[in-house]
Amino acid sequence: MSRPTKERSFLARVRSALPSLHPAERRLGEFVCDFPGELASYDAKELAKFANVSRATVSRFVRRLGYESYEAARKHAREEQSTGSRLFLPNPSLNQAESSLALNLEQGKANLDRTFATITQAEVDAVAQAILSARKTWVIGFRASHSFADYLRWQLTQVIEQVVSLPGGGETLGEHLVNFQETDCVIVFGLRRRVAVNEHLLAHARKCGAKLLYITDEGLELEPVATWHFRCHTLAAGPLFNHTAVMALCHLLAMRTIEAANDASRSRLRKIETLNDRLEEL
Repeated sequence: MSRPTKERSFLARVRSALPSLHPAERRLGEFVCDFPGELASYDAKELAKFANVSRATVSRFVRRLGYESYEAARKHAREEQSTGSRLFLPNPSLNQAESSLALNLEQGKANLDRTFATITQAEVDAVAQAILSARKTWVIGFRASHSFADYLRWQLTQVIEQVVSLPGGGETLGEHLVNFQETDCVIVFGLRRRVAVNEHLLAHARKCGAKLLYITDEGLELEPVATWHFRCHTLAAGPLFNHTAVMALCHLLAMRTIEAANDASRSRLRKIETLNDRLEEL
């Protein structure tokens, strides 16, 4: 049998085959739909044990999906781990149930170490200076990235006035992209799962001559279009991505920008606190 076409993902083939599978194969198919990362991570014997089926069932199952062997199916599943589906992350309850708190803490620390091992102080300082000198700073994120874009914008308002996060409710991107200028700074979050419009945003920002910071997970190769590309490690011990390093990076960028602003930053912060105190008194 031939390798599945690129147009059909591994999970799409499993889901489409489910109605026609025999009971044991269907049970395996449903298990794989819930935890496709297990097929990517384990051999056929281990998968059979986890799904409570026989080795023969595993063999029949992969052939029904159109793969020549279990290894061919496993290779395809591994390739799809980089697409961003949290389902492809290993399920710790299957092989390390005792690890809970300690495992998650260790993974968060490891993500921090791996992320900041590739980001230099000079790069962080350069980004901070670009934000401070920009006519306007645009912070953009979709899906999971949107919350980080909003968070970074909120932190940066402590030190700069002209900072906007996109997209806003009921707004089109074009209404804002038309305002990009060479003296602007654009920060794009591209965490999994990424949206196709990201590539157009990056290209548009560079075409306008703006300084461009691209913040992604570790699954992307370095983006040549970006002025800076910071890749945050997001490996997790369970079915959700670990964004510890992303939050740490946001904090670092905001703090370094505040520090670089010196007296201007302290003056703005004092005024903000004074106004907050007055509002609370009322």
